Amino acid sequence: MAITSDGKIATANRAVSSFSSAHDRQHLLQLRATADAVMCGARTADLNRITLGPGGAKFRRLRVRRGLAEFNLRIIVSGSGSLDPRAHVFTKRISPLVVLTTARAPTTKLKKLRTAADEVRICGRREIDWPSTLRWLRAKRNVKRLLSEGGGELNDALFRAGLVDEIHLTLCPKVFAGRNAPTISDGLGASLADAARFTLKSATRVKDELFLVFAARRGTADERA
Repeated sequence: MAITSDGKIATANRAVSSFSSAHDRQHLLQLRATADAVMCGARTADLNRITLGPGGAKFRRLRVRRGLAEFNLRIIVSGSGSLDPRAHVFTKRISPLVVLTTARAPTTKLKKLRTAADEVRICGRREIDWPSTLRWLRAKRNVKRLLSEGGGELNDALFRAGLVDEIHLTLCPKVFAGRNAPTISDGLGASLADAARFTLKSATRVKDELFLVFAARRGTADERA
């Protein structure tokens, strides 16, 4: 995730969500080249002209050299089924695209999504059952490394489920402000006692941006306290 200096990932009206440097965008493609699948939420897919693909030929070659498929699996999460089947991501048939949703999604919306996506998977009654879903992705789609590119509600669900191993943050020299501007982890949130905890692995400065990598701290609640 790229964030502003005040921790935002987009402006309050979501009109601006791409604000990092060209170097950061290359960094994103380098990360995708390490993953079996790339995932985002419905709003991210609806509001941006994204493909979730691996990028140019050099990144596809890099994937192959690492023993990965040339094109990564693409995943969009929409618990309510509100994802627009006309979104740009559906127009690029570069690799299989899976939609993860729940039983809350109306039948009419599921029908439309099934005409646009390669597979639509119901993964829970009201919310996505993430442990079960990740087991299914590994067994059915051979996903061993999954890259989540937000938005905040999707990331929040993964944090609360204790399923985030690493955070890659690009800190950019901008300030959006606004109490309604989204962050990397919106949604229900957690108490201090239940907060996901991380250790800084590396920090690299490139011009005015900082590239930060955090690793999850594992252990019991007593150890974390």
